[in-house]
Amino acid sequence: MLHLPNTALGFLTSQRMNEMKFGAQITATGTRFRLWAPRCGETALKLERDGERRPMAALARGWHELHVEGIGHGELYRFVLKDGTEVPDPASRFQPHDVLGPSEVIDPRRFAWTDVGWIGRPWEEAVLYELHVGTFTTEGTFAAALDRLDHLVELGITGIELMPVNDFPGRWNWGYDGALPFAPDSAYGRPEDLKALVDGAHARGLTVLLDVVYNHFGPKGNFLPHYAPVLSENHQTPWGDAINFDGEDSPTVRDLVFANARYWLNEFHFDGLRLDAVHELRDEGFNHILHDLALQVRGSTDGRSIALVLENEENDPEWLRRTGDLVPGLYDAQWNDDLHHVLDALMRGKASPYAEDFGGRPDWLGKVLSSGFGYQGEGVPSRCGAARGAPSADLPPISFVHFIQNHDQIGNPVFGERITTQIEARKVRAAAAIYLIAPGIPMLFMGEEWGTERPFLFFSDVDPELADAIREQRLVEHSRHVPGDEIGRQPPDPMAESTFRQAKLDWRELDEPAHRAWLEFYRALLKLRRERIVPLLAGVGGHRASHELVGSATRVEWDLNGGRLTLFANTSDEPIDNVTPWVGELLWIEGAATQTTVEPWTVVWSFSETGRE
Repeated sequence: MLHLPNTALGFLTSQRMNEMKFGAQITATGTRFRLWAPRCGETALKLERDGERRPMAALARGWHELHVEGIGHGELYRFVLKDGTEVPDPASRFQPHDVLGPSEVIDPRRFAWTDVGWIGRPWEEAVLYELHVGTFTTEGTFAAALDRLDHLVELGITGIELMPVNDFPGRWNWGYDGALPFAPDSAYGRPEDLKALVDGAHARGLTVLLDVVYNHFGPKGNFLPHYAPVLSENHQTPWGDAINFDGEDSPTVRDLVFANARYWLNEFHFDGLRLDAVHELRDEGFNHILHDLALQVRGSTDGRSIALVLENEENDPEWLRRTGDLVPGLYDAQWNDDLHHVLDALMRGKASPYAEDFGGRPDWLGKVLSSGFGYQGEGVPSRCGAARGAPSADLPPISFVHFIQNHDQIGNPVFGERITTQIEARKVRAAAAIYLIAPGIPMLFMGEEWGTERPFLFFSDVDPELADAIREQRLVEHSRHVPGDEIGRQPPDPMAESTFRQAKLDWRELDEPAHRAWLEFYRALLKLRRERIVPLLAGVGGHRASHELVGSATRVEWDLNGGRLTLFANTSDEPIDNVTPWVGELLWIEGAATQTTVEPWTVVWSFSETGRE
């Protein structure tokens, strides 16, 4: 199912060539260098081997080009602007000495892929595992992550989602302030190490998605604005100027983003992309960048199953619409923050930061599970009544990625604490039993499966001027969101090495009985999902679910392939009597229930081939 013989798929080769009009491209006799610098009339190429500056030819539409004979893989170089400023290649494939150092010519054909015939996995099989390469292991490298893939397979994961890996300034970073979008960060290893990670994942039946950031550039290390109009004059984001997708010279800026998406999917064999904060992609042109990007990606791959996933604060279902045969027109799915917020509000009550928007309404859980988004055009209290979302019940359930933890929900709060250190275990187990079995696509955050107690804090490593600004921002967040009993507690310094170090997973925790029990719990739930839920999902469209309140409990029913899946969830602190919590075959009870009584914080899953009896 995952691999096809070469004779059947001759067009699927181990080398997917990804020639770009940006950057350095190896030729038969040397290397061609290209730089788009419409604001710079003269440019030069500097090779580190001799320090000589070789003038580049100025071409039409702001392009500069030079072919150098006899050089290739491993050559270090920089571009030199008219005023003498030396800059890295904005399309650099590798920066061995960080973002301000020289770029390295990489020959992508040198890596020996073994995944010939790999076509990916159907999206309905996805069980995602989000990880940060630098903190997933003690070593914090691509090679060390490869050594842990068997753990994920045994857990029941089918796909890993890497937080951004492109080059960032300094020794550690979350990755969302990247400077050079094509270069895997050298702190994690070389490009071939990342390819080996993807190749090894495919050998184990794992898909690999990459988180990419197209809404802004990081504050240090990207020199593009000095010589090219890559930033918008009309749009802002919370992180500064938006990228220029609709102004003068925007076609080439758009081409840069398209090239980057194709690069990761074809040159590195990634199976999909998660697009960060697409609500901050400012584009008032004829075709929105999201529209053209999806078409570019789907038209450039070779028949593999490619997944495109969005993070979108506006919850716009139009990007997720399907064709008549339920094939995604543009994007496969979106992170569904609303389910996280509902579950968090249920578990924490008034202490939840989402209580204002998602607390106090017992129907929220059923609404989100049965129809996608919570707010579907209604006004949101925390947004001063501004509307959010639109009706989404017509979308297939696999259009939504569900989670109870991710890098934002753990790391944006000041102390980066995991929910298992803040919320009693029975509530967390109930929430996990809901999201891991429900027909949406589940996503775990690294270490969640064994209830790690390691925090995941925000960390960065930049120069002192920028560091002080980031510290100040975190102090503001601290003053807004710290509970009363935490006032006076010193927030961690986001620039300190200790902040980064304590975010690293401690795999020795797996030897402890309590953590081992969490792991076995997650394995059992994912085994149930693999064997009983996934076969029900292929070809299932929208409008297939309903929900109702049964006292203070929630019942949700899905009409899927071959029958009806039913969830009965008592997420209250009181038992419920005189109810029928399951219909047909009992699949799972988390908590305690009989056929008439359901105890507090109990989740019951059942399946009936003939519907309600």
